[in-house]
Amino acid sequence: MTDSGIGWEVFEIMGVSLRVSLTATLLATLCSVPAGFLLAVSSFRGKRTVVTVVTTLMALPTVVVGLLVYILLSRSGPLGSLGILYTPAAMIVGQFILALPIITALTYTAVSSVDLRVRKTAESLGASPWQASWMVLKEGRLGIIAAIVAGFGRVIAEVGSAIMVGGNIRGYTRTMTTTITLETAKGNFALGLALGLILLVVALSINALVLSFLGRRS
Repeated sequence: MTDSGIGWEVFEIMGVSLRVSLTATLLATLCSVPAGFLLAVSSFRGKRTVVTVVTTLMALPTVVVGLLVYILLSRSGPLGSLGILYTPAAMIVGQFILALPIITALTYTAVSSVDLRVRKTAESLGASPWQASWMVLKEGRLGIIAAIVAGFGRVIAEVGSAIMVGGNIRGYTRTMTTTITLETAKGNFALGLALGLILLVVALSINALVLSFLGRRS
């Protein structure tokens, strides 16, 4: 393959990585932020156990997630009729599961650190429950954004689940991490190292943009 061909393939791989990881992070955020908020402001029996479980799941191994998703989406699995195994959709499912407990747990921590008087003061001034909740979320927004960034960092760097449910198909489900694994196994350390540096630059660039945004907001 020519240098231009390799360059185009690298951009293609980067596109798949970003599309899958950003989509999974967005979906996880839509579920995790409300869940983490409700967990922080609610009182119920077994809350400590739920918090412990969610926190423990932050370290969920990627290969375990890949195996579970593979079983669910395989032809003999309960969701096999969807026919999405070895597609980007399957990879998004796996990364969604990985990001979910991270963003939930860190959102819980961020909201728990907000002074409870913020919500009570808002309600005493006539704010609706939704408005009071929004005030609490605004107060804890820096921690919540950090939670989302941590979730994205977790999924864009994972490899076990992506290979197991994506199949590492060239031009379709091959990501930066799965390509690094493949090229290293083939002994092509130069390309593997180059892709590793690109992955690092992409992750750092996104984090820098978020931190810059937070700095301006502050």
